[in-house]
Amino acid sequence: MREDSGTLSGTRRAGGGQDLDTVAAERTVREDERASGRRPGAWFAGLLLAGVSVVLGCRVADTDGVTPVPQVLAFLPWLLAPTALALFLALRSRWRTGLVWGVVVLGGLAWFIEPYGKTDDPGGPPLAEVRVLTSNVQFGRGTDALVDAVRRHDPDIVFVQECEQTCSAALRDAFEGDGYPYRQAVEGYGSDGSVILSRFPLTEAGAVPGTMGMPGATADVRGHRVRLQLAHPMPPLPGRLDTWRSELGRLRAYAEADRSTPTIVAGDFNASQDHAAFRRILDAGLRDGARLAGEDRTPSWPARTAPRFGAQIDHVLVSRDFAAQRARFLGVDGTDHRALLVDLTLHRRS
Repeated sequence: MREDSGTLSGTRRAGGGQDLDTVAAERTVREDERASGRRPGAWFAGLLLAGVSVVLGCRVADTDGVTPVPQVLAFLPWLLAPTALALFLALRSRWRTGLVWGVVVLGGLAWFIEPYGKTDDPGGPPLAEVRVLTSNVQFGRGTDALVDAVRRHDPDIVFVQECEQTCSAALRDAFEGDGYPYRQAVEGYGSDGSVILSRFPLTEAGAVPGTMGMPGATADVRGHRVRLQLAHPMPPLPGRLDTWRSELGRLRAYAEADRSTPTIVAGDFNASQDHAAFRRILDAGLRDGARLAGEDRTPSWPARTAPRFGAQIDHVLVSRDFAAQRARFLGVDGTDHRALLVDLTLHRRS
């Protein structure tokens, strides 16, 4: 009996006289508490990764999806931040599935942040130098600053969006007899008006139909015919996505209609390279001038946070007849867009 009693006492007691069953129970409670403390982090990481994955999935599928995907796609590079936070939370929570998921999402974002579109050299000899400036002056509020920018940077062709009647008159007064004798415009109020100013002779070529004015012209650039088209489609507002897609599709149709003539399409596209509807315009034979000059991810909107944060939705697109030497994004007071100035060289096609 003594021997049995000693054995029983030895198996049921551990340091300090504590019962082994009690020790195991307390250890289980502590582990459960730690697991429950990690659970909120894992849940939040999962929510972040799910949201980013939806946007990334649309990018992989080459579609713009539905609201809010098109709006978020414009800021695709910035999705690296919530993805990194999700990875940190998954690591803290010891959530292995979340870690693998986060690494896959991070790799997908890194892949699609790479510039899109062709950059092949025109190949033929140079024919003419052309400096192009595009600026959205936000209901005409940036007109005075734009006039100063034009005088300072001396572009050959200027594309102006949201140039209502007061803006249009101001540009006529400032430049019609002073270096820009040629113009093509769609007159309008608010965001509807748009103007093309040119040092080169212009021939009217009709406007691409749109909610806002998108005038077109043909320029005689030192004896060479160049098609010009101002771009300003409807932004991807909730409830107006079909209009946005349709108007970007009309710009693509314009590019496809004549691939043999040198072409410049410039303006506020309300779309970035991460939008499928914009990439289809590039697939129609155009190149992004900012990308050719090494500025493919520089934000142009909103001006208040650019260049630290934003999206590049203002573009100068050119046919393969052009090379781009330099691209600069300029601050223009009074507007929420930065202007884009691109130095181009027109080449003879090889």
